[in-house]
Amino acid sequence: MPGDFHLAQANIASMRGTLDEPVMEGFVARLESLNALADASPGFVWRLQTEEGDATSIQAFDDPLILFNLSVWASIEALEAYVYRSDHVTALQARSEWFRRPDKPPFVLWWIKAGHIPTDAEAKSRLEMLWENGPTAEAFTFRHRFEPPTATNALRS
Repeated sequence: MPGDFHLAQANIASMRGTLDEPVMEGFVARLESLNALADASPGFVWRLQTEEGDATSIQAFDDPLILFNLSVWASIEALEAYVYRSDHVTALQARSEWFRRPDKPPFVLWWIKAGHIPTDAEAKSRLEMLWENGPTAEAFTFRHRFEPPTATNALRS
């Protein structure tokens, strides 16, 4: 049934410097407004954040220059609208100013049961699945997407 599943997404980015260095000023200046835009976007469900209102202090990987982001959306279309058809796209276009070019897919999508809140460990595992196996129903991308599970083929959350 529609609505039984939500879309989780995780992404990472390797910063060109720490958040307090001049090279990252443009990103830091946009961060609060991008998070507010996500929060107000149709289909937004949840995002990982600390008391500061963002996830910049969460270190999911050993490298302290890797920023980690995790969120949940009602559908792939809702996330796609935020990423590619909102003011978020201006940050995407400028990302090379702040982040190094990735050598493997920097984001992963997967379906979760509605109401489930994914952990950073779960997200890291999904990224690793994508890196090791390529796109599958358990870890995929916008380009190689999979439909939400049905009652007959439901995935673990």
